[in-house]
Amino acid sequence: MKKLEAIIKPFKLDEVKEALTSLGVAGITVTEVKGFGRQKGHTELYRGAEYTIDFLPKVKLEVVLAEDLAESAIEKIIQAASTGKIGDGKIFVTPVEEVVRIRTGERGKEAI
Repeated sequence: MKKLEAIIKPFKLDEVKEALTSLGVAGITVTEVKGFGRQKGHTELYRGAEYTIDFLPKVKLEVVLAEDLAESAIEKIIQAASTGKIGDGKIFVTPVEEVVRIRTGERGKEAI
């Protein structure tokens, strides 16, 4: 099993969700986050004062899926989240040793 963590632009969330759902992904965890990478921040003017916004709003998706679906899911996220501009985000892939469904005690792929 693999865990995909994708940091994307907030307005791309629905497209990514639809793409993953079409692949058969059963569950997604979404968190509103702030951060920066190469995109850095930007300067804004508020009531005549200039200030810098260092951390930009992003969305973090977390998905645990069977290893054979991981590459397809990565491709779907790239296609759905890409704008071709800086700040489109990143995908992190990590192995998952075990998954346990709390309600039933199921383990492994059955618990996803």
